[in-house]
Amino acid sequence: MGLKEWIIPQDKAFFGLLEEESTNVLLGARKLEEAITSFDRMDARRKEFKDIEHKGDEIVHLIYEKVNRSFITPIDQEDLTKLASLYDDVLDYSYAVMNRLVLYEITGPTEVMVRMAGIVRASVEEIHQAFFSMRKLDKVEIDKRCIEVDRLENEADSLLNDAVAGLFKSPDVINILKHKEIYEHLETITDRCEDLSFVIRDILIKHT
Repeated sequence: MGLKEWIIPQDKAFFGLLEEESTNVLLGARKLEEAITSFDRMDARRKEFKDIEHKGDEIVHLIYEKVNRSFITPIDQEDLTKLASLYDDVLDYSYAVMNRLVLYEITGPTEVMVRMAGIVRASVEEIHQAFFSMRKLDKVEIDKRCIEVDRLENEADSLLNDAVAGLFKSPDVINILKHKEIYEHLETITDRCEDLSFVIRDILIKHT
């Protein structure tokens, strides 16, 4: 079955659920950047983010449940579950960042955190647009978005390397460990976005 046949006339439930998940993940990325940039009400923001993460878990559960009930799925079951799982990873790591900012009693954002949060938000926005472009079977648009995701991942990777090197110039070992973990979680989100871009392009290749 081609992607067009999947999206247009028949069962739209899978695509609708994934669109809902993508929209929820984008909300999470924007909330994460907002929290790190503003750095106020952090405990309340963490609780608000937990609600976003919980909604994401519910959507993933529905997707897996529907896959398990369906004898035939519009695209490969493996691709469906990969998309759902990777989107869920983005939210999980985002919440992990929020959680550690509170638990580790981080008093304010570093320049690296702010820059990383912006890269994360931009990466998720690109993935969101790439996924929604599948409805129009717009290969050019999807390729453009996915190339940008790859560029952003490289930028985050480079930023992480420089940031960790800078941390180890400090004698404060506890501070090093706290910030290193937060930076690594932020960079991991960009890795998951890149993984999502690979799956989206693979689906388009298979079904067009």
